Amino acid sequence: MHRRIIVPSALAASLLLAIPASAADFTPGAPGIGDSYYPTSGNGGYDVSHYDLRLTYQPATDLLEGTATIVATTKQNLSRFNLDLGLKVSEVRVNGRVAKFATSGSHELEVTPATPLEKNKSLSIVVRYAGKPSEVKIDGWTAWARTPDGGVAAQEPDSAAWWFPSNDHPLDKATFDVSVSVPDGTQAISNGVLQSQSSRLGWTRFNWRSNKPQATYLATLAVGKFDITTDKTANGLPVLNAYSKDLGDNDGAARASIERTTEVAEWLEGVFGPYPFNALGGYVPNVTSGFALETQTRPFYSPRQFANGANVSVVVHELAHQWYGDSVSVRDWKDIWVNEGFARYSQWLWSEKEGEGTAQELADYVYATRTAEDPFWTVKPGDPGAENQFHIAVYDRGALALQALRNEIGDEDFFAILKGWPQKFAHGNARVADFVRYAEQVSGKPLAALFDTWLYEPSKPAASTAAAAGLSAPAAAPAAGTSSSARAAAPRAAQPKPAQPKSWKKIAATNTVHESGRHDAH
Repeated sequence: MHRRIIVPSALAASLLLAIPASAADFTPGAPGIGDSYYPTSGNGGYDVSHYDLRLTYQPATDLLEGTATIVATTKQNLSRFNLDLGLKVSEVRVNGRVAKFATSGSHELEVTPATPLEKNKSLSIVVRYAGKPSEVKIDGWTAWARTPDGGVAAQEPDSAAWWFPSNDHPLDKATFDVSVSVPDGTQAISNGVLQSQSSRLGWTRFNWRSNKPQATYLATLAVGKFDITTDKTANGLPVLNAYSKDLGDNDGAARASIERTTEVAEWLEGVFGPYPFNALGGYVPNVTSGFALETQTRPFYSPRQFANGANVSVVVHELAHQWYGDSVSVRDWKDIWVNEGFARYSQWLWSEKEGEGTAQELADYVYATRTAEDPFWTVKPGDPGAENQFHIAVYDRGALALQALRNEIGDEDFFAILKGWPQKFAHGNARVADFVRYAEQVSGKPLAALFDTWLYEPSKPAASTAAAAGLSAPAAAPAAGTSSSARAAAPRAAQPKPAQPKSWKKIAATNTVHESGRHDAH
C-alpha cells in the first residue's frame, strides 16, 4: 500500500516519481480471464508468448510426466498468479527461483514467486508435473481419451489442463514447441511441423513446432501406433496425416476423406485467402467419440465421422476453422458464431462447388423445414448461452445469417468480406459485433437489423422477413446476385417445400462435430 504523506504538491510529485518499483502495490492476478460463459477459464495478470513442453508418456499406464517452460509478460504488478492445470505439480520456478504454489478449485494452480513481479516485465515459469490424464475430471468431465495403444488430448472449449499448465483461454494465444518421448514403435502427433525425431534406449522423442499464435484448446497430443502419410502442397507446406492402425471398417473412408485435405485447403484459399499456418494435415485416433475438432494445423477426427463412408464435408468444416476460429479466434466464448457459422457455411459453399446443392438451396431448405415451434429458433447464434454453445442452431441458423448477408449485399462484397476478415484479424481475436461493423464498412450498408434478426431474435423470422432476405422456398430460385428487393417481390404463396439438396445428408452427418463440449462428458 502507498503511505499517505502530506507535503506540498510539487514535492509530493517528485517523491512519487522516486518511489522504487518494489514499493508499488502488488496484487494477485485474477483466477479467470473474464469470459462470459466460463468465468474460471484462463487467468489475469500476464500474457503468454510461448510454451515449451517436454513430455514423457507411457501408453501402458497412462502416466504423463512433463516439464513446461512458459515465456510471458506481466500485465500488472503481480504478487501471485494462476495457471490452469489438473495434474499434480512437484516444483515451480519463476525467473529461475523456486516459487511457492498451491492448488484451488478443480484446476487452479496458484503460484507465488519469491519476489513480486513488476508490470511489463519478461517472465519465465517452469513447472514440473506428472499424473494420469484419464483420471483427471474437471467439473465432471474429461478432455483426455484413452485408446487401445495410447491417449489423445482434444476437446473444446478446454483441453490443455489435462496435459500442460497454461493460461487456458483463446484470448491468450502463444507459439508452441512440443517434445514428447514415447516407447519405440509408438508415435506422438501434435500441431505444426515435425522438426525432428530421435531414438535412444527404447524411447523415441518427437519434436513439434507451431510458429504462429495458437489458442491452448487448439493444442493437441495423440500418442499411439499410426500409419502416417506425408506430402507437400504446391506452395511447399508440409502435409502430415495420421491414422490409427486399428480403425477397422472405417479406415478406408477416413483415408478417402482426409487425403483430400490439400485439395480442400487450396479451394478454401480461394474463398478465405492465404492459408494462415505452417503445416497442414489431420489425424484419426481409435477413439469411441463421434466428434471432430479444428486442432490447429492438424484437425482431430473421430472414426465414427466416417462410419457411413467418406465424408469430405467434415474436412471442409474443420479446415475452414483454420481461418475462422484458429487464426481469428473468439474474444469471449459467447462469440462462437464467428467460428461455427462460417465453418458450416463453408460446407454449403463446397456443396455449391460440387454441384450438390447451392448455398441458397440449403438455406431455403433449413428455413422451410424448421417449423416456428421448433426450439431451434429459440437459440440465438450470436449469444447462445454456455448450455447451447454447440447447438445445431449455431451452425445452421448461423449459416442462414450469412446467406441473408450475401443476398443483401451481393456476391462481390460478400466474398470480399469472407476473404478480408481473416486478414484484418489474423492471429488475433474478435467478437460478433466486430464482424457486423466490418461487414458494414465493406458493403457500405447498415446491417445491424439484419444480424439482429438472424443471430439474436429467439423466434423464427416471419415469412415476409425471410423473403426480404431472399430466404424461403421459391418455385424458381432467382439468379445469384439478384437484389433482396427483387427476391421479396417474387411470388411465394402456397409454394411447396424445397427438395432436399443432394449434399444435405453428408452435411447433416457432421452435425456432431463439436457435440463433445463441456456439457457432454466424453
